[in-house]
Order: sequence, then structure tokens, then C-alpha cells
Amino acid sequence: MIIGTAGHIDHGKTALIKALTGVDGDRLKEEKARGITIDLGFAYLPVADNKTIGFIDVPGHERFVHTMVAGASGIDFALLVVAADDGIMPQTLEHLAIIDLLGIKRGLIALTKTDIASPGRVADVLAQIKRATAGTRLEDAEILPVSALTGRGIGALRMHLEAAADEIGDRATDARFRLAVDRVFTLTGVGVVVTGTVLAGSVHIDDRVLISPSGVSARVRSLHVQNKPADKGQAGDRCALNLLGERITKESIHRGDMVIDPELHAPTDRIDARLRLLPSESRPVKQWFPARLHHASTEVGAHIVLLGEGPIAPGETADVQLVLDRPIAAAIADRFVIRDPSAQRTMGGGSFIDLRPPSRKRRTWERRAQRAAQAIADPQAAFGAVLATPPFASDLAIFARDRALSAPETRRIADTLRLVLLEAGPSRIAIAPDRWQAFTSMLVEQLAAYHAENPDLQGIGREKLRLLMEPRLPSAAFVVALQRIAADGQIVLDGAFVRLATHSVRLTPKDEAAWNSIAPLLGGEARFRPPRVRDIAKMTSSSEGDIRRLLKLAGRLGWADEVAHDHFFLRATVQEMVTIVADVAAHSEGGIFTAAQFRDRVENGRKVAIQILEFFDRHGITLKRDDLRRVNPHRLDLFGRLVHSSDDNNGRESSLVGRSDFKSE
Repeated sequence: MIIGTAGHIDHGKTALIKALTGVDGDRLKEEKARGITIDLGFAYLPVADNKTIGFIDVPGHERFVHTMVAGASGIDFALLVVAADDGIMPQTLEHLAIIDLLGIKRGLIALTKTDIASPGRVADVLAQIKRATAGTRLEDAEILPVSALTGRGIGALRMHLEAAADEIGDRATDARFRLAVDRVFTLTGVGVVVTGTVLAGSVHIDDRVLISPSGVSARVRSLHVQNKPADKGQAGDRCALNLLGERITKESIHRGDMVIDPELHAPTDRIDARLRLLPSESRPVKQWFPARLHHASTEVGAHIVLLGEGPIAPGETADVQLVLDRPIAAAIADRFVIRDPSAQRTMGGGSFIDLRPPSRKRRTWERRAQRAAQAIADPQAAFGAVLATPPFASDLAIFARDRALSAPETRRIADTLRLVLLEAGPSRIAIAPDRWQAFTSMLVEQLAAYHAENPDLQGIGREKLRLLMEPRLPSAAFVVALQRIAADGQIVLDGAFVRLATHSVRLTPKDEAAWNSIAPLLGGEARFRPPRVRDIAKMTSSSEGDIRRLLKLAGRLGWADEVAHDHFFLRATVQEMVTIVADVAAHSEGGIFTAAQFRDRVENGRKVAIQILEFFDRHGITLKRDDLRRVNPHRLDLFGRLVHSSDDNNGRESSLVGRSDFKSE
């Protein structure tokens, strides 16, 4: 259990911790000289069952409240200290408010310096404490009179804290690792050491970690837990990590950074949050209000964007968007505190809802619904609610990362909700089962309507179909969805076109006969240099207009492609040339090749070779710079990989062979 002290300056917090543990929390020379705590101090109390209670001694001076917030983040138990001679003071109230804003649910109150106060004065201060804590999380907390000087009540206080440690028990460690850095230093013969409270998960010696938001990689060389060497640190522990890495220096890590599981690294400078403004504020918060955001051990400038209908009045709670001066490492449900721009007073605080909110259309009903879903504490219930709001699809990988969920917990959510997962690269787009059924039905209906309006076309373009669908999936996920539906036999993927499996195109008998005479002229040994429209017209004694019309129709059917004006190639030949281009690039240094290299492979002359490559340039299959080209691997499937049912079908009956690398930009 980690206990954080709170209270006004010179009310005896450090002396109380020393009386409990024997450790002096004032470790800096300036603190010793001035007799006050300036930075965080740490002390540890061994208890039964080989457990240790950790104490964070925070400063009480108004100038150092930001340090108090850093110390309070991640603690399990609040020990509010009130001196019997002074009673409730300004920083007492501010610290009490911070305890509330950070969601610290348990604590007790130590009434110190009772050795120098009369019984009447003690009674007066007890009444003050009752009034001050009314309506707060410490309203029902026990108040124990103590004296660090005489030892009065110290034993009873220690027993209460040990009992609280037993009741709290161990935190769950199945989340991914996060530690908020509050100190960085070097030790001779050891190297760089960071200390902080483990907010989630666990860490072991030799684990790979990342410093966020900088992204510097490190390895845990050794670690201490509650001031003792250990093999493992876990949520709720005070840890010191000895970090080793190529870029790890004392200057590369700062107070406010997070040491995290590398999977969690995704800093953000825009966060949707739920903010409660303290009743003690004299003015409402208006649009774009500047403030100081305190989260864990970091402090950063922020502007508050209102998402409701008007200003936030004192005592009210509302959704806001926090636009930060620089990115921070955070997780959904993390608590935060807002102070005024001059850092003179605490104004309010709350919890983070969404780490990836849009900068536009922030106040639509869809966004309100999404924020309400994200605000649900239980991850499974939250993700189910997210999928029930527009756009009805969400990336489970991002959701799990932003909540620091472990891989087993993420799998449990997917299994329990019976999610349909469309995995494309690092993304895992999830759709609820009922929405997937509706999506499949809608896709079939869209294709049927398109075929009815365009019976002479092979199908609808993949991207055009994607834009008609709901939910509107990312391009890569949409391709995976099409593959899944195609595997069930309902649809067929013809390169960049999609059609129903039952759809077939038939020419008129006259056009059929004409195509049967034209197609062979485009294939065979001459397939890489087929005759042009005028040449075919002469060879078949037909008009150029009729030949051009028929070849344009073949292009719409996916049987042929117009590579250059009036110069058509069979679709199978186009795919063969795509394969050749990929092979030429694969055997070229750095994947860069020239038109001459391609020309030599197809043996069709420089002019035609360049026309073919320019055709590929237009479709994004090749990327040109000066006179050199390289292949775009994400577009190699644009014209499909065709397999013919017979040698004499002239390219009419074809199907896309299932491919694991079927991708789209």
C-alpha cells in the first residue's frame, strides 16, 4: 500500500512519517535548512507477512502544490495531517480537494501537535475538521490525535495503517505496465535510475520498456521495490528502475515521463475529459480557458474547449476537450487536476474519457454518444457501448492500448462480445455480430442494385462500394471484410471490382461473335504488342467505330484494358505484365528499375513499353521519379491474378484467386 500525506505547511507531516518509520523524508539540503518539504520524500514501514507500506511525503507550501499532485497520483490511501495549534488552513482545504479530484477513496486524518494544544483547542479543531470534510471522500474518515514529539497515538496510528493495508490487498496486475517518473538520477557504478509509483501492470528484470512521450527504448537492468532489491514490481509499488539503453541518459528522461510497456506508446496532445469545477471557484470556465494540467507526475499547459452549451459554473461537471501544449503519455480513466495559469489555486479535475478525439465536429450527437460510451469504467461494457454508437465499428487494438489492457483481457472482451474482427496490419477493426449481419446484407443489396442498373458491367469498384456502406470501414479493413464474405461464396472479387457470385455478363450474339474474332488477335505471342484499333479494323474488315465500341465494352467487363489511346491489352496480359514489373523491381538494386529493363523483358519496343509503364503509373502500380520507377506493393492486385477455365475462353470467364496479400491503400 502507498500512503500519501496531505496538509498545510509545517503541520508535522514529515515528523509524523519519521515517528512512524524512523526515516526522515526531508532529503535535500535546502529542505533541512528551511525546515520544510520542497520535493517528494519517501519512507517505508515493514509490516507483517513481509509486506511494506510506502509513504510519500508531499510538500504543503502553496508554491509546491504541483509537487503534491505528483505525489498524490497513484497512492492508495490518504493521510491528511492537521495541526492542533493551527487547525484547518488554506493548503489543508486545497489538498483535501485534490484528494477528491484524484479519486482517492480511502484515508484517515491525523491531528498532530496535540502535546501543545489544550483539550478545548483540540475539540475546536476536531469540529473544524468535521465541517471541512463534509461532503468529501474523507467525510467518514477516522480522526486520530497524535504527537510526533511525545509518541502519543503513534502506535494506534500505525495499527490503523497496517489494518488498512490488509483490507486494500494487492492491486490487479493483469494490465500493461505503466510507471509515472517523479525522480531521475545516476548512481556511480549503476547508471541511470528512475523512481515512481507503478500505476498499472508489473515489471521484471530484463523487461523491455519505453520512455513516453519521447519514445526512447530501455531495458530494466535491476529494480528496487519499497526500497528493497526485487525481481518484480507491480501496481501500487514504489519502484526504482535501473535503466540501460543506447539513448538512456539522465538528460533523456524527465519528471513527468512514463516508463511503459512498449505496446502503450501513443502520446497525445488532445484529450476528451469529464471535468468537475470546484464550488470554491468564483467564476465559470469559458471557452478556450488556459490552465495548467496535472496528470500523474507531469504538468503541462492546456486550453479547455467546452463541449456543452455554455460555460461551466462552479460546482458543475461537464465534458470538455483538453488541448495540450505538448503530448503526454496517458490512459483512459486516468485522473487529473486543473490549476489556474499562474498555478496559484486548484480549480477542478476529473478523468480522461478519450485520448484520440477529433478536433472538429466535437459537439455532434454522435460524439456525445461516443463520449458517454467511453466514460463507462468497465472495459467490456464500454467497448460494447462504443460499437453500439456511430460509426458502429472501432479499432479494438487502439481501445485496448488506450486503456492499458493486457492481451488476455482484450481477448476476453472479444470472445465475450463475440466480435467480428477485421485484422489488417496493426489495426483490429471490431464490429458487433448483429452489425456484421446487417453489413453483409447491405453489401449484397448494394451489389444487386448496381447489377440491376448496370447489367453490362462486371461489377462495382471496390472503393465506390466502400463509400456506400455502413459502417464505413477503413480501406484495408474493408478489403478484409470483402475477403471474408467472398470466402462464404456470396460475392466474387475481380481485381478492383466486386460482384455477386450469381452475376454474369453476356454479350449480344453479334458482339459475342465479334469478340471471339478479336480476342485472339490480342493474345498469343503478340500479347505484349497487340494491334491497335485501326489495325484490328483492317484485319477484320470492320469499322474503327465498331471495334472501338466493342473494346470499350470489354474494358467495362474487365476482359481488356485500354493502356494507351486505342491500344487495348487483354486483362490476363495486363496482370502478367504487373508480375513482370514486380519481378524486374525485385531483381534491381534497391527495387529501382528503368523503362529499358522492362522493355527488354517484354520485347515490345521502347514506345509501347513506356506507354505500359505510364498506364501503371496512373493506376499507382508503379511510382515514378525522374526516369526511374519502383513498385507500390499495395497495388499489385489491382487487376487481379486471373486463371482461365479453358484456352479458348478469350478472357471472358475469369475469377480472382484467393490471396493472403490482397491489400489496398
